[in-house]
Amino acid sequence: MSALATWGNELYTGKRSYPFTQKWRTWFTVAAVLLVAVVGLTLARGGFNLGIEFRGGSEFTVSSVGSTETAPGEEAVAQAVPDAEATVTNIAPGTMRVQTDRLTDDQTLAVAQNLQGAYGVGQDSVTSTFVGPTWGADVSQQALIGLVVFIVLVALLMALYFRTWKMSLAAVIGLAYVVAVTAGIYGATGFEVTPSAIIGFLTILSYALYDTVVVFDKIRENTEHNLEETTRTFGENVNLAINQTLVRSINTSVVAILPVGSILFIGALLLGAGTLRDISLAIFVGIIVGTLATIFIQAPLYALLRRGEDRIRANDARVLARRGAGEGTPEGTETVPA
Repeated sequence: MSALATWGNELYTGKRSYPFTQKWRTWFTVAAVLLVAVVGLTLARGGFNLGIEFRGGSEFTVSSVGSTETAPGEEAVAQAVPDAEATVTNIAPGTMRVQTDRLTDDQTLAVAQNLQGAYGVGQDSVTSTFVGPTWGADVSQQALIGLVVFIVLVALLMALYFRTWKMSLAAVIGLAYVVAVTAGIYGATGFEVTPSAIIGFLTILSYALYDTVVVFDKIRENTEHNLEETTRTFGENVNLAINQTLVRSINTSVVAILPVGSILFIGALLLGAGTLRDISLAIFVGIIVGTLATIFIQAPLYALLRRGEDRIRANDARVLARRGAGEGTPEGTETVPA
């Protein structure tokens, strides 16, 4: 515990420093490779594994079952409709959900009868319904509208709050990356994309934005009087801010991941609740990606966007000249070439 506190203090004072902004090429390359990998795997798998709400189909709910094994449900569907692909899920204690492609009335009756026998329940315990793709399309449209409105408002508010559009641009690019990678992981691994997962994708934007604002606020504090700075360049001040908030970012992420991980574990492994699993999985992945994106993408990108400005470039040249003359090197800070 003492070592962790010492580590945090050294990061805050600048005695210990990790080169987040200086090695931006490495981080951006890794981020690009990850994005290309998940997109490529998603395309190789034939796109996202959309839930029945988006592609339409038949759904059966079997209640009061003694066993929550999925195999009886799959065999019941295969015996009635050999060509149908069934997705069987334990959605609650004693309740199974069976989803298939759209079935005819005769096929629906046959599957329902087989499910009664497979799970040893009565006729009243099996219900069936048809889910059309229209509902899922409406959800997707509303989610897309919500995402666009959110991004526009975030861009405007951050530009006003931080008084620079470049910080707003870096934040928005990072948020878009978080959503793209999180959705890509879903596509690459074949996890089913349901309306609950869509809600999870939108929810992670809030967490990612919170972490970004915390780090960017420290960057603004460190660079507010950058033109009067004589010991650190603009990029080094940004890097110092990332190091100073590193412990907070890690602690916040761990605190957020623990309850979400618990929900994911309880929902997916113990209760088998599909909705809980879909939301918690998206948030779980999004928290991790969002934290990494703030540290390795958004903050270094902001430094990169600003370093070409004439006043910053001139002041950086003065700082480096003083340092070359043996003056103005920050005490205890390891100097890494920009």
